[in-house]
Amino acid sequence: MLVDWGVSIRRACKVLTFDTSTYHYKSRRIGQAALERRIKEICETRVRFGYRRVHVLLRREGWMVNIKKTRRIYKALGLQLRNKHPKRRVKAKLREDRQEAIGPNDIWAMDFVHDQLAAGKKLRILTIVDIHSRFSPATDPRFSYRGEDVVQTLERICRKGGYPKTIRVDNGSEFISRDLDLWAYVNKVTLDFSRPGKPTDNGFIEAFNSKLRSECLNANWFMTLADACEKLEDWRRYYNEDRPHSAIGYNVPIALHNPGGAASPPP
Repeated sequence: MLVDWGVSIRRACKVLTFDTSTYHYKSRRIGQAALERRIKEICETRVRFGYRRVHVLLRREGWMVNIKKTRRIYKALGLQLRNKHPKRRVKAKLREDRQEAIGPNDIWAMDFVHDQLAAGKKLRILTIVDIHSRFSPATDPRFSYRGEDVVQTLERICRKGGYPKTIRVDNGSEFISRDLDLWAYVNKVTLDFSRPGKPTDNGFIEAFNSKLRSECLNANWFMTLADACEKLEDWRRYYNEDRPHSAIGYNVPIALHNPGGAASPPP
């Protein structure tokens, strides 16, 4: 209208019933290209992070942004995780005779995860997690495991971090072995066995193993056993000391397990 009719801005706004202050308004919003770039960088390295954990990392780095804006940018960039949830036909019922963990080393959970080297040789990884703090004292890979190997790993980590009162395990041959039973008796540790066919009885270790699988095992090639040990230990330290955990208020497990701020003990 200004060009075609040669009228002033004031007259054009009056004809269109449009406020002149709105016409002259200049946005003061700071560009968010840098923030978008940083969110993409985080999601490229931590491919299983949702917007809440991304937001925790941004605040750690000093970005003054609220979680709504983080979510809006995260969604606009198409970074949402797509998980398929299985249909549940029955209602799960938790075991009512179990006590909740009230402190570090009160209750541990333990299980195995299977993987393989790049050449195809099978690996078994013993995983352990503290239920109270979500701290993981060990992710120990070997080509094969017997009961005495489980005892060896437990004794190594317990000498440095203390013995648990209870360990939740399934009914695998390594966990019902005479070696583990004797070790538990000598050290006054209770072995709490899951009911056959009830993996939800040990849900904490199943959740931990899922994170290990998606963030470490699926993201790396293991060339040798030594290479697998190194990469698993790097991830374990990251999980304990840097990764925000939603179940403990997006804190890190080491802060709950060692309130004094000590770093994870070496393997």
